[in-house]
Amino acid sequence: MERHFSRNYRSEERPKVSFPSLRFYPSLAGIMYRAGRIASAGKYNAERWVYDSFLVGKLMEKMGTNIIIEGVEVLDREGPCVFEANHMSTLETFLLPCIIQPRKDVTFVVKKSLLDYPCLGPVLASRDPLAIGRANPREDLATVLEGGKKLLEAGRSVIIFTQGSRRKDVKEEDFNSLGVKLARKADVPVIPIALKTDAWGEGALIKDMGWIKPQLPVHVRFGEAMEIKGPGKEEHAAVVRFIKENFDTWAAADGKA
Repeated sequence: MERHFSRNYRSEERPKVSFPSLRFYPSLAGIMYRAGRIASAGKYNAERWVYDSFLVGKLMEKMGTNIIIEGVEVLDREGPCVFEANHMSTLETFLLPCIIQPRKDVTFVVKKSLLDYPCLGPVLASRDPLAIGRANPREDLATVLEGGKKLLEAGRSVIIFTQGSRRKDVKEEDFNSLGVKLARKADVPVIPIALKTDAWGEGALIKDMGWIKPQLPVHVRFGEAMEIKGPGKEEHAAVVRFIKENFDTWAAADGKA
């Protein structure tokens, strides 16, 4: 049995469970507790990261959520790249590893504060992420461009959410050009990822623990790799356009949280 989602994929239809949030979070806590213990012991590796990511995806399916993944064949392109995505919920941080890592060694650009989270912090730290504080934009830019270039030169791809913070909609003005800038500096392609992950809602008290809404499908679609030519303005516009067009189509068909 494959323990990843690194293929074009569509969940089988299944009934939506009652009280999905009450069922989801205790099971998620168990996954994260075990992962955190292994990571804290210095034994967390890429294979385990993929497996735990897969478990979270299967847990969403168990709640009745449909997961649709498309365009995965672009991951067979040789060499590292920058993945640029919109940022909608906690789910993409959990789900993307079991899609990308089986085909490309990868890490994230993350908020530095996430490394202080119980369980999740040690797991993320084990993957050598690019951690930014957001208090000093100039310092964050240097961290991503210099640190990201080193990772890419070593063969590791980088996922960056260029909306910065999570947003319920996709608007062109919310995206920065950091992903394209990094790809240009490291002379690697950028691959857009359009996401719709509002099946995992944003909480009022605890942001990462919102309502689970299995009636909303989860969409992940990869676009074509783009080589950066010149300053990268055209490529940045193309990335944002790909994400927005896909998101708008899904939102119109499936609704929004």
